Amino acid sequence: MLFQDLATELVSHVFFSLSSVSDVIALSSTCRRFRYIYASSQKLAILEEAAETQFGPLQDLTQLLTHNASQPTHIIRSVPFSIALLKQIVHTGRIAEKWCDIYPFKKWKYKYEHRRLLTGNERCRLRRALYRLWLYSRAFHNRDYPRELRVNKLVVQKRAALLHNWSTVELSEIADVHAVLREVVHGNICPSNGTIARKFKKRYPDNEHHLLFNIHLNYPPPVSAPPAHNPFTSLYHTAPSTLSNHFHSTSTYNSRYAASKFSLHTHHDVGAEGWGDDIPHYYVVEDMLKLDPEQIMWLKENAPLKGMVEMYVRGLGDWFENNGETWAQTLEWVLDERGEDIGEFMGAVADGDLGIALQG
Repeated sequence: MLFQDLATELVSHVFFSLSSVSDVIALSSTCRRFRYIYASSQKLAILEEAAETQFGPLQDLTQLLTHNASQPTHIIRSVPFSIALLKQIVHTGRIAEKWCDIYPFKKWKYKYEHRRLLTGNERCRLRRALYRLWLYSRAFHNRDYPRELRVNKLVVQKRAALLHNWSTVELSEIADVHAVLREVVHGNICPSNGTIARKFKKRYPDNEHHLLFNIHLNYPPPVSAPPAHNPFTSLYHTAPSTLSNHFHSTSTYNSRYAASKFSLHTHHDVGAEGWGDDIPHYYVVEDMLKLDPEQIMWLKENAPLKGMVEMYVRGLGDWFENNGETWAQTLEWVLDERGEDIGEFMGAVADGDLGIALQG
């Protein structure tokens, strides 16, 4: 019997068994009968089931997508599933999937003998933790919470109310994901002077060039400062054309001439890509951790140069500077209320006894 001749109940069961939204769309496009079954009254239910499998848990993702300042963040909201909501789910879920792919490399950056793929259950818990951390960032890392309010008791209690929605084990999963985001900011987006020097020496072992580093705090320069060097422009090719625009957008050009912190260019000082060392670098990373997972991922993929990151941060407003993230402070507050020691808790997360991927 041909697949398209199966009973409607069996075809519907196949639709509900698919593991991604794209698979649902693809199957519904194979023939008119499948399209008719898909477009029936079960369409939203089919899409919701596929979205739950691919990007879930949808309950936590929905809390993120429906958050607004008019309602307390810790209140659980219930909204009906719709196509408009699905579009947001797919967009946010794909970003979460990217973090699932990055996690093994950052989690086991130094203990690479433990590196492995995540199981389906681990990926689901990682997405859940990411959505929850994202919700915290969206709710409390904005211009409504300047640095003057970070230790205000009423504000701390408001932040803690959200964390109290989750068990200590679930908080350890969020802390694990937060550590991965920190590693990406620390090593990829805002590398220290020492990291730049080490990677430069590894890439150019025979180069005797001595890098010059800025030893002062790295905050965005004033608006009047000249723009950062753009490696895609040339002194002799400043007028764009259709042909050059097409050539510059090809994968071959991008892979060969993509901007890099370590480009040996006449107008590019590799040492200027460093964000300081020790305490100054620590505060830069703390500031950057106010960015949500989507912003951090975007900077990782699209802002290889320090000037690009500075320009992005400058566009966020004055509230962003000298105003570190508050997740770690709030976590310590909540654990203290539960009688847990923050040092032992974070040690267990680092050792793999708590978190997403547990040591066997």
